[in-house]
Amino acid sequence: MTTDDRTRRRATAAEDSGHYKAEADMSFKDHFSRQAADYAKFRPRYPHEMFEYLGSLAPRRQLAWDCGTGNGQAAVGLALVFDRVIATDASEKQISSAQPHERVGYRVAPAESSDIKSGTVDLIMVAQALHWFDLDRFYAEARRVLKSNGVLAASAYKFFHITPEIDHLVNHHYYDEVVGPFWPPERALVEKFEELSFPFSEIQMPSFEMIAQWNPEHFVGYLRSWSATQRFIAAKDSDPLDEIADELRAAWGDPGQMRKVVWTLIVRVGINAMPKPPKE
Repeated sequence: MTTDDRTRRRATAAEDSGHYKAEADMSFKDHFSRQAADYAKFRPRYPHEMFEYLGSLAPRRQLAWDCGTGNGQAAVGLALVFDRVIATDASEKQISSAQPHERVGYRVAPAESSDIKSGTVDLIMVAQALHWFDLDRFYAEARRVLKSNGVLAASAYKFFHITPEIDHLVNHHYYDEVVGPFWPPERALVEKFEELSFPFSEIQMPSFEMIAQWNPEHFVGYLRSWSATQRFIAAKDSDPLDEIADELRAAWGDPGQMRKVVWTLIVRVGINAMPKPPKE
């Protein structure tokens, strides 16, 4: 057996066991490794109906790739619909905090160089991550790995809705004025997600929402997982959430009260359509 054969066998075994470390692009901008555990604990969950709908669009339900998986929220959702899921992220800490699932194989790998076999993927999911990628390189990689008529789906969410008072305090005052200067430049692309280049045969999608029932502690944990919050803490050695703590307590009311939190998802879906044969 050659060295290359042994390497391939080790990679396959590692992938089958659920985790695989590919050669990561160390130039990627890492805004989430520091709070990987909080990200896994406090981020909202995607609706199962979205994954079922995406599965209905895919040519088959054999293999999905969750690109920029973070803590694996979308990967686990895809695993309920697809036979097998490859989930990649450039952050090793995010992968180490990812939710295990028997159908999900996690890999440390950049979006633009997945090491996935060409023409094998039925659906690619990019959940709240497209704005971090080198889009031209990623789209080329997506075309390489997708099957004919395979599906590329990218989702994003912006602001939540709880009550008008809490919404204004956090979505405007905290987001813009307190931590606004600490958002990475790529965050602006989430605000213009509908306008990002998307060179696939795009189709219209029904609307989907993420819904959570949270107490104040869980909600503050979510805000602390924001990249801007973490960059503020690193730069100033203080917690920006202290600046809204009193107002948030007053707006929330009873600290034991669970409140409904709703995010509207923006989902863009394109088909890797085969070019039409030339007319004879």
